[in-house]
Amino acid sequence: MASKILIIGSSGQIGTELVLKLRQIYGNDNVIASDIRKGNYEVMESGPFEFLDVTNRSDIKEVLDKHKITEVYLMVAILSVIAEQNPQKAWELNMASLFNILELAKDGIIKKVFWPSSIAVFGPDTPKTNTPQDTIIKPSTVYGISKLAGENWCAYYKSKYGVDVRSLRYPGLISYKTTPGGGTTDYAVEIFYEAIKRKSYTCFLEEGTVLPMMYMDDAINATISLMEAALRDDYISYNIGAFSFSPKELGAAIKKQIPEFTMGYKPDSRQQIAETWPESIDDTQAKKDWGWEAKTDLDQMVITMLQGLHYTI
Repeated sequence: MASKILIIGSSGQIGTELVLKLRQIYGNDNVIASDIRKGNYEVMESGPFEFLDVTNRSDIKEVLDKHKITEVYLMVAILSVIAEQNPQKAWELNMASLFNILELAKDGIIKKVFWPSSIAVFGPDTPKTNTPQDTIIKPSTVYGISKLAGENWCAYYKSKYGVDVRSLRYPGLISYKTTPGGGTTDYAVEIFYEAIKRKSYTCFLEEGTVLPMMYMDDAINATISLMEAALRDDYISYNIGAFSFSPKELGAAIKKQIPEFTMGYKPDSRQQIAETWPESIDDTQAKKDWGWEAKTDLDQMVITMLQGLHYTI
């Protein structure tokens, strides 16, 4: 019997592409998209869609029962920049959504859960270069605090109740298919829109601020391959990495393709968040446990982004 999968938060940056990829693999009718708002046209038209408030557990259970769901990908979150503007709302949504899904999994209604963590769990005391899987974790942002708490709750439900819950610590993610949703790494998507439309971009981070990034296809493949991997006895929120760059380095890579492109800098409050995050990630554990490997490098990503956006802008 094929798995029946529910994506909660299917209208977001990751959720949109995750739905489409999972439908390719498992079939359109076996992957149910859901969100509190309408999503991408292709998502809405290619398979089932449910309007769903993830803070309402009874509504979630109704959708699970209706579609006989066995796996849930919980992609809902208020991201770093927006979370700093409204800490209580971010905490309530990020935690309530996770608790609802973990409780339903504890009761045996859901068999397998994916919940995304983030490099935001790391803080200013964390080693910045090749940040280890296990290291000092003291986040200094609302988003990071909620992700660290989430990791701990996932570990608790795994050890105490045997819940099959799996996680990745995503770096900054780059895609041309959906617009970014309020993260500190959003410049690495915005820059491509501006490069095509205006041949210039003013970055909200300082030119030398290096952060770990990843092309969305790699993130989606990592997510699905983790869910298909053999079950571990314990819970790990895996580091995954691809490439790291600064705004200046990304601008230079774009300039190779658009020679007239120019770049300026006007750092804002997001700079303070970025300074607490790693510059590069050690993902040895993910490679060892389930064969993780990124496929797309910086230059490939730049070419793909520019080509893709030429058809959408």
